[in-house]
Amino acid sequence: MIMKAIEVHHLTKYYGKHRAINDLSFTVEEGQVFGFIGPNGAGKSTTIRTLLNFIFPTKGSAKLLGKDIVTETKAIKQEVGYLPSEVHYYENMKVKELLQYSARFYRTQANNRVRELTERLELDVNKRFEDLSFGNRKKVGIVQALLHEPRLLIMDEPTGGLDPLMQHTFFDILLEEKKKGVTIFFSSHILSEVQKMCDRVGIIKEGTLIADDSIENLTKNQFKKVLVLLEENQELKLSINGIIQQEQIGQTLSILFRGDVHELITALDKASFIDVVIEEPSLDEIFMHYYESDDQRREHDDL
Repeated sequence: MIMKAIEVHHLTKYYGKHRAINDLSFTVEEGQVFGFIGPNGAGKSTTIRTLLNFIFPTKGSAKLLGKDIVTETKAIKQEVGYLPSEVHYYENMKVKELLQYSARFYRTQANNRVRELTERLELDVNKRFEDLSFGNRKKVGIVQALLHEPRLLIMDEPTGGLDPLMQHTFFDILLEEKKKGVTIFFSSHILSEVQKMCDRVGIIKEGTLIADDSIENLTKNQFKKVLVLLEENQELKLSINGIIQQEQIGQTLSILFRGDVHELITALDKASFIDVVIEEPSLDEIFMHYYESDDQRREHDDL
């Protein structure tokens, strides 16, 4: 039986009259990598801080590793590694002192683990935290989140501040953790890294979950990206079921399609074109579709 590493039921958080997250419900199975995506201000960080019991939910409930986030938070923190979007520690302490101090919270020395991670991330442990760049502060946070070998990793915009080479090293480390069976939940607005790493994706907008599905379903089974190279000076607009959006720029007609491909081919066969390419859309295009569709639904409801 597969255990649910994260279970969220109707989670809602208000700040006064402002609704930060609204009626969130989703689950993440143990061993999965779950990407929580949306633009800044969508409610990603509020969700994470609520799950970790840094702030209390207004309504709803959630469990991490089978434990209630409010009543069993102390036990949860022994098994969870957390990386915030901005890392703040005691400014006057050296990196090695900070990591030793952090390890004691988990009743572990973790010397070998810390040495391995700091070497791979090229982190100077003899520098004071106040002297570190933003990227190196993020590296300290990564080591701190991983040093006690947690069962669940929760990370908020984890690659912010890391250069491209270090991002590659970081993702290698995460893939190794995944192979060990560690569950990984991370928020991001960089969709390429989500598509590279994740098994499942939740899309959040203005505090509401508007999509929750596997990467495979989002990019393969439901949508197709169609590029049609038309004859010179020809314009084409298809009117068939399944067209989500279409746009012609010059001789190229771009279509986001969700329907019967045979019907699409039949419609194109009646047109005059030079070439046609049908491929999987990027997660960026799927993301924009969901956001634009949600806006259209709201406009319709307001009529």
